[in-house]
Amino acid sequence: MTFIRALTGACAAAIASLGAFIATAEAQTYPTRNITVIVPFAAGGPTDVISRIVTGHMAQTLGQSIIIENVVGAGGTTATTRAARAANDGYTLITGHMGTHAASVPLYPKLAYHPEKDFVPIALLAGTPILILARKDFPPKDLKEFVTYVKANAEKVNAAHAGVGSVSHVSCELLHSILDIKPVGVPFNGTGPAMNALVAGQVDYMCDQIVNAVPQINAGTIKAYAIATAERNPSLPNVPTTAEAGLPAFQAQAWNAMFAPKGTSPAIVASVNAAVVKALDDETVKKRLLELGSVIPGPKDRTPEALATLVKSEIAKWSPVLKPAN
Repeated sequence: MTFIRALTGACAAAIASLGAFIATAEAQTYPTRNITVIVPFAAGGPTDVISRIVTGHMAQTLGQSIIIENVVGAGGTTATTRAARAANDGYTLITGHMGTHAASVPLYPKLAYHPEKDFVPIALLAGTPILILARKDFPPKDLKEFVTYVKANAEKVNAAHAGVGSVSHVSCELLHSILDIKPVGVPFNGTGPAMNALVAGQVDYMCDQIVNAVPQINAGTIKAYAIATAERNPSLPNVPTTAEAGLPAFQAQAWNAMFAPKGTSPAIVASVNAAVVKALDDETVKKRLLELGSVIPGPKDRTPEALATLVKSEIAKWSPVLKPAN
């Protein structure tokens, strides 16, 4: 019996060693085929645009094509659940954000994944300031008038968003809690469709990431009341901050970041992280992101460890605000 136990233990150790060897070998040759990056929203939205800009350069570094797969539904949690259940071989990644990897925790009590337990952080891609936007013919002329108007007409006005738990939903929930109003919410399968509805005048206003809004603001198809950051953004120098416009309590900035399913090899994570860092240092990539109003993370904010810290802090930040809305 002792001999059998010893033999069994030796076999188990040999199998474990073989598995570790295979994993190491795969990591050293990674990638050998196309990589899929899941985007939890429709094409044309902020997360989609940022993903395509960064992964376009990453593909050159990694030597393989990177395919963007847009999966919509449930404020991004449908796609994120799918990514959490994907093989942890580095060939299925996801671009998550403040909604999918932080706000979803307090909003969805039965969430099928946990951002900290079911994903390995890879790198922060970009920060995206939030704007208060409205259809071009919405009556208020500035933010002070906007506040007065929506408070007086809270049961009549509506706010578009990209689904419960999306950045557009979460940031407007914060705004509504500050103003103590509960207007009608109009959900869409992504920020792109929500923006199209705003441009068409089918909805009244929305809180959206700057990446999605700059072209429309410059074209005059929508109006921007304020940006929810401490300083004005170079891509929209004429849009005042919420503090300048009279609502300093409303401060919000979203972010987009890349994650892998739990158990992904550290060597693969390091390879993908290096490709992200190289992309963010590329002048063409930086120019495109900055033109859209994105905030490019500095070197210390691009590590997996820094992203893990961000996710933890964001869950803690949004939980008190969003638990009443779940």
